[in-house]
Amino acid sequence: MTAWLVPLAWTPIGVAIGETWQRVSIAADNVPGWSDQTFSPDDERSFVTSPRDMEMLARVGWHAATPTEFGEKVIVNPDDLPEDVLDGLAHPPEMLAQCAICRRTCVRDHFVWNDRRMCAWDYHASVFGKRGPWRDAPYEEHHFETLPKAKYVAGGLLAEAGADAVLAIDGLDDVLARRIIGEVMAAGSGPHIAVRTEGGYTLLRERSGEIS
Repeated sequence: MTAWLVPLAWTPIGVAIGETWQRVSIAADNVPGWSDQTFSPDDERSFVTSPRDMEMLARVGWHAATPTEFGEKVIVNPDDLPEDVLDGLAHPPEMLAQCAICRRTCVRDHFVWNDRRMCAWDYHASVFGKRGPWRDAPYEEHHFETLPKAKYVAGGLLAEAGADAVLAIDGLDDVLARRIIGEVMAAGSGPHIAVRTEGGYTLLRERSGEIS
């Protein structure tokens, strides 16, 4: 039997479906054994249809052409899938990679720091934690060229790192955005980090005594 494995990545903003599939061959008389070995029952995010359903499909010789796109319309049993996975199917597939720190599957270029691709959790902990590039003075113009870059900033993960988002800028002229960041940093107290995000900037402030 031939099957295709579609990789998934759990992120703070939902499930991402991988665009690169893996083709595997399965012995027809060992489908339940292969399923138990591949989808560990100890993994809370591991799920697979029942062995009875798989045996029935094999017995009747069920076959389907490999789809060009993976979506809910090509799934035989969508009701058996977790809701967050179904939600992920509504979005375009992503190129996935392993986090350089924890090896968690993540979206390839959402979070990169010092040329290392990371999951959202490790990026937030590394860049916005105690050893992050915090500044006590407003940025000079050349500093904006080396700001941390991220697809997005996740509020729940900021709390774990001990930081607060004090300003979010989206869609403004870059000169104006940089001036606003400088004014907020000059008027505020404590170290700050400006992050370049997909739509603009997010300015973070350290929580005194809480950075981990």
